[in-house]
Amino acid sequence: MKPYLISIGVGMLVGIIYALLHVRSPAPPAIALVGLLGMLIGEQIVPTAQRLLAGEPITMAWFRHECVPKITGAPPKAPDADVAVASDRTPPNPT
Repeated sequence: MKPYLISIGVGMLVGIIYALLHVRSPAPPAIALVGLLGMLIGEQIVPTAQRLLAGEPITMAWFRHECVPKITGAPPKAPDADVAVASDRTPPNPT
């Protein structure tokens, strides 16, 4: 029940912001999609800030593994997947 209450609360907050910005709700599709993308990117600010506060580095490998799947919806790749794919490739036969 708690996630539903949080969701309705955040939805109401966004509705207030829409009203203050004089944007119709539901927004036109392009504006709505850009807003959703902003929400997905914004969700990654908290884990990034937590990592920085813990003194851990922000690397591209960490970003690709932790943030990109949450933003794009694609499942994370296994760390060895890139190596396995590269080793499966054989050079073309010159004959």
